Amino acid sequence: MRAFVRSPWVLHYDASSCNGCDIEVIASLTPLYDLERLGILNTGNPKHADIFLVTGSVNAQNVKVIQTLYEQMPEPRAVVAVGTCATSGCVFRECYNVMGGVDTVLPVDVYVPGCAVRPESIIDGILQAAQALERKRVFLRSLRGRAGAVVVERAFAGDAPEILALQKIVFQNEAEMYDDYTLTPLKQTLDDLHADFQHRVFLKAVVGGKIVGSIRGRLEGDTADIGWLIVHPYFWGRGIGPRLVGEIEAHFPTARRFETFMGERSRYTMVPFTEHGYVPVRQVKVTEHRDRVYFEKRRDAGGVGGDPA
Repeated sequence: MRAFVRSPWVLHYDASSCNGCDIEVIASLTPLYDLERLGILNTGNPKHADIFLVTGSVNAQNVKVIQTLYEQMPEPRAVVAVGTCATSGCVFRECYNVMGGVDTVLPVDVYVPGCAVRPESIIDGILQAAQALERKRVFLRSLRGRAGAVVVERAFAGDAPEILALQKIVFQNEAEMYDDYTLTPLKQTLDDLHADFQHRVFLKAVVGGKIVGSIRGRLEGDTADIGWLIVHPYFWGRGIGPRLVGEIEAHFPTARRFETFMGERSRYTMVPFTEHGYVPVRQVKVTEHRDRVYFEKRRDAGGVGGDPA
């Protein structure tokens, strides 16, 4: 079956359940049910996981943990809510510190109700999630095939959730490269991003209705500060980055100078800027693991695309 081809790995997280569903999850791995016979493996590392299986309700204490684990998973990914607590919050949903089911903080692909859920139902839910994964892979591949039809346009506050999700995916790779998970883009919240929309211009690259890239900037005097070029990994090497850089420059026709910065090992991010004439001007140590390189571009009266000084 196509659902088995990719041999998805499952990450299980207990979000304050009574352990009834957790015991059944363990039972699904034992020889009697043997989930691994279907090519599905249990992993404790979110960076290796394809399916996020959550038991229990979401509360104020575990919400950040759930979101962080999900953000560390590579795309495409699927979420399975197992048990009545995970699907709705159950009898605890009116508690002062309970937010409800998993879908209050994450997009859930498969719901497996029950109290406690039987191993057969858990296995069926994981198989449905595997099928959802395959559909997402097909969709992303189809978008990649249409990368030449990418549309770059102004982004607005309503696009913030999708841009933030893409930002987390891209900068997770950066964090792994530097072994530094304190990067500001990873810590930014949706409220922070909405605040950024008040004083920055955001552009988005859209393919088939999905945002696959973004860049932002603001004008300070005669200098345009350009920041955080992000492109979905599925679309790397397809010219989207350089196009976003060119388009954001066009939004600041009065700028005499453009400035941006990135980590010294962020070679992929450097290329779109160097192709547009940006040159390194200084390097600053930010942490023990990471240096920041500043790039600038100056242009003459010829407007956008003018030669750097």
